[in-house]
Amino acid sequence: MDIEQVRDFALALPGATEDMPYGPDWLVFRIGGKIFLHIWLEAPEPVCAVKLLPETGTALREQNEAVRPAYHLNKVHWNDLCLDHLGDDFVRELILQSYRTVRSKLPRRVRDLLEK
Repeated sequence: MDIEQVRDFALALPGATEDMPYGPDWLVFRIGGKIFLHIWLEAPEPVCAVKLLPETGTALREQNEAVRPAYHLNKVHWNDLCLDHLGDDFVRELILQSYRTVRSKLPRRVRDLLEK
């Protein structure tokens, strides 16, 4: 999966938005105003960062060298996915997990607005 495919997948998720709050070399994807995906466009290799439950992220890092603590983000919750070394379906599933994790933490009224 390449960066453009990650971007297209993230934007296809209901209520997902994209912005560049850190400058032109970072794409950020949000649900209800909360970030669920980062893409650093200037990274030495194609990566995206997803937010996962701490136990999930720890287990994935132990099982796969292509899942690492995220660069410049909270390393307990954020995990870099090295796109060249992971299958497309696996990457999509982790992005979806991140999206669902962040969405589940939104206030009920915000979740209700997203469903309309």
